[in-house]
Amino acid sequence: MQILVIEDDKRISDFLIKGLEENNHLVTLCKNAESVLENYLNIQFDLIICDIMLPGMDGIQLVQTLRFKKIFAPILMLSALNSVQDKVSALDYGADDYITKPFHFDELLSRIKALTRRNQFRQNETISNVLTFGALEIDLNQYKVSINEEEIELSPREFKLLNYLIENIDKTVTRIQILNAVWGITFDNHTNVVDVYISYLRNKIEKNNSKYIYTVKGVGYMFKA
Repeated sequence: MQILVIEDDKRISDFLIKGLEENNHLVTLCKNAESVLENYLNIQFDLIICDIMLPGMDGIQLVQTLRFKKIFAPILMLSALNSVQDKVSALDYGADDYITKPFHFDELLSRIKALTRRNQFRQNETISNVLTFGALEIDLNQYKVSINEEEIELSPREFKLLNYLIENIDKTVTRIQILNAVWGITFDNHTNVVDVYISYLRNKIEKNNSKYIYTVKGVGYMFKA
């Protein structure tokens, strides 16, 4: 995988390059945003790892510029800043994930794998509206779900819930996010409707020991391929 690392701290960039190359990735290093914009816009990278605190244009401004220039490679932000607002700003301006320094390299690798899976899913989705996860097949055009070619009946609400979980594959979504996306409820009204419908979905799609929907205790749910 070709990875662009944008980091001006030599100690951190050396650490990243060594670890990534040991895991069979091809790494290109840039030390500032200006160099990226001048030299690397025409190269298709599989992933971009970008520090926020860069000299000159900062990482968030760079991400915003890259997205404006239609660079859609997954972007993982690195930063010593760990406030919620810092993370929200990075994600709002186009980053796909955010990891705070110091970090364990194994966690970085895990996030890279998750971003790669999500990006492959998005690319596949643009080609076909029929999604397959093992024995589970979902036709987004005809609103059909089948397991081993046997159609499973889902209510419109169940299908909408399943579709939302799949749109956020490998990503934890909170109950509030689900309520907002599926029921249009933007606040916590203490209803257990999300948990009830998750249970409905599990009973219908998780056959023969298959598992797709995982509970993230105290937070929400995650769909895993």
